[in-house]
Amino acid sequence: MAKLILTNEVTGLGSAGDVVEVKNGYARNYLIPQGFAVAWSRGGEKQVASIRAARDARAIHLHEDAVALKNALESTKVKLTVKAGAEGRLFGSVKTGDVADAVKNAGIGEIDKRKVQITSPIKSVGDHEATVRLRDDVTAVIALQVIAAK
Repeated sequence: MAKLILTNEVTGLGSAGDVVEVKNGYARNYLIPQGFAVAWSRGGEKQVASIRAARDARAIHLHEDAVALKNALESTKVKLTVKAGAEGRLFGSVKTGDVADAVKNAGIGEIDKRKVQITSPIKSVGDHEATVRLRDDVTAVIALQVIAAK
């Protein structure tokens, strides 16, 4: 087992700044090369503190604020304009950053693109869904309307 410090959020494993133990192959072949984690060391405790401070600065602190943002996200259909071909197939796919930018442009609020999860790739125009984890205990489902750019 390898002891690591997460530098990014990894679904199912933990958030940035968490110290986790994973199998050696998972650490060596995926987490460290992708930049999601660094090896744990005694000197790494200072790094953990700075990563957690940065995570806390981005986090929504009050539960009421998270619930209000969740209600705003779920009550509005977010329009996303992207380049598409003649039959409605996109050139590429919709990324989490695109969803975060669309929410910001709609005037609903700001969300972190790292908290957005798209279950299946969005590669066509139409209605789709994305999930946003606002806090550990508050999750919102965003209704997306993907429109072809003219």
